[in-house]
Amino acid sequence: MPGKDAVTKKSAVRTLLRLWPYVRPVRGRLATAALVAIVASCLSLVIPLVLKWMVDGPVAAGDPGGVWLGALYLLLLGITEAVLFGFRRWLVARPLAGVEAGMRADLYRRLQRLPIAFHDRWASGQLLSRGTTDLMLLRMFLAFPLTFLLVNGVTILAGYVLLLAQDWTLGLVLLTPVVPLVILCSLFETKYAVVARRSQDQVGDLTTVVEESVLGIRIVKGFGRHRSQALAFRELAERLRGTELVKARLLAGIWALITVIPELAIGAALVLGTVQVADGDLSAGTLVAFLSTALALRWPVESIGFLLAMSQEAATATERYFEVMDEEEETPGPSSDGPGSRDGVRFENVSFRYPDAAADAPPVLDGVDLHIRPGETLALVGGTGSGKTTLTALVPRLHEATGGRILLDGEDITLMERERLRELVSVAFEEPTLFSASVGENVLMGAASGAGEPELRRALGVAQADGFVAALPEGAATQVGEQGLSLSGGQRQRLALARAVVGRPRFLVLDDPLSALDVHTEALVEAALREVLRDTTALVVAHRPSTVLLADRVALLSEGRIAAVGTHHELLRSNAEYAWLMSGEGTETR
Repeated sequence: MPGKDAVTKKSAVRTLLRLWPYVRPVRGRLATAALVAIVASCLSLVIPLVLKWMVDGPVAAGDPGGVWLGALYLLLLGITEAVLFGFRRWLVARPLAGVEAGMRADLYRRLQRLPIAFHDRWASGQLLSRGTTDLMLLRMFLAFPLTFLLVNGVTILAGYVLLLAQDWTLGLVLLTPVVPLVILCSLFETKYAVVARRSQDQVGDLTTVVEESVLGIRIVKGFGRHRSQALAFRELAERLRGTELVKARLLAGIWALITVIPELAIGAALVLGTVQVADGDLSAGTLVAFLSTALALRWPVESIGFLLAMSQEAATATERYFEVMDEEEETPGPSSDGPGSRDGVRFENVSFRYPDAAADAPPVLDGVDLHIRPGETLALVGGTGSGKTTLTALVPRLHEATGGRILLDGEDITLMERERLRELVSVAFEEPTLFSASVGENVLMGAASGAGEPELRRALGVAQADGFVAALPEGAATQVGEQGLSLSGGQRQRLALARAVVGRPRFLVLDDPLSALDVHTEALVEAALREVLRDTTALVVAHRPSTVLLADRVALLSEGRIAAVGTHHELLRSNAEYAWLMSGEGTETR
């Protein structure tokens, strides 16, 4: 994940231009909204002209009817301005909600296609904040700052043209703040960019802590760690608060300067204009119109700092969004006409090193050679850190082998489309993951589209899960809740096993699938699983003799290499390490 306080070298404008593909479909509505806002904003510049007419005309002539007519004009201008701004808001609301939804859908789609190595590096809270907070900032930018940077720019330009037309000497006085304001805004944007990035990264960190605390609430409560978790949360929250206060101080400073400097220029113009009126060089109506125009330009000028701040936050949000979108997806692989001869699974000189591993660290797997014959079940046994789980993850390409190759029925898996590969290979992990869906939906995730009740019943029967599923309030339609924590560990593991076998896969990879089962349930599952294994080529990570006995042969993995291959009884007699592991000392790791 990118380091904290990382600031892109690109300008905010270049960064924000990356939003164009999403904005292009609604550019017509946005352009219309901008035009409507420009007309509404410029109407405020007509009000000083009406005031000039009233002061130099009806007021000077003592004509009450003319004054009432001028007041009516002002009322109509105000109502028209309000209606136009409301219409602008209506124009942009629906299309920008669609832009946000489209970007969120693309982000979710990309996350599904990114390799496991990416998800190992990135905290889930950082990804979540990019899909929520950052996209909300982008929608707000497209709805307000993007339009009003243009609108206010046009309004200021038109206003200064009117000021110079009314009295060029006074107009030049009001032009004097332009240079210092440009310098101040440039300095503000540079400093604010750093703080905005820090703030949004800290929001991601805070989101991660909250998510982990909620998902791990049983651990937090079980070990009485609520105070330490609360302190960790408070520390991150205070850090974020401090960053937000820095942002507030920067914004307050620029706003104060942007307000004070033009006010000084207006004050100087007022003094100079009053002198000109007293000398008879300027009419009172012209001075009133000039000052009214200048005051009408206060908000467009004063809002520059606020709009720049929102734009910079949007640029940072865009940068964070595309940090994920620019990550390289898993390549689908070339298409294939189908498998060759039935040859089972072959590992040929396979090696693997994690991307984040130190340069001098030994590889997790180093020159693995192994052949699982068609229809054979091979048990994989090894000590802690020997690389068993990593080896099983290479078969469905959850990780990419860094050396050698893996073949399924003679076909190199790197030359297969990932979708087809994962139709052929089914997996069940030691730590079962269930989704917030029904029992049936969770199990049928492992089946091809069109699978239904018969396939579900068969899979539940194989996993010896049909009994407890039938006892649930709504049977297989029962919602299991987040991560399936409403079920026991053994129940979750049986559902994960059912999901692995429901599609009748040609190749089956099981990572210690029975570790959470009691002795009696384990015996029943093993009996049913033997029937399934007859029809598939399987690699099973095992730690207990009862699981090993499901296999035709056993491979011993030691320090990233295959140390021995044989039957369970052969290895018990000939290999001391294997005999020691089968005594119950072996455990599983990464």
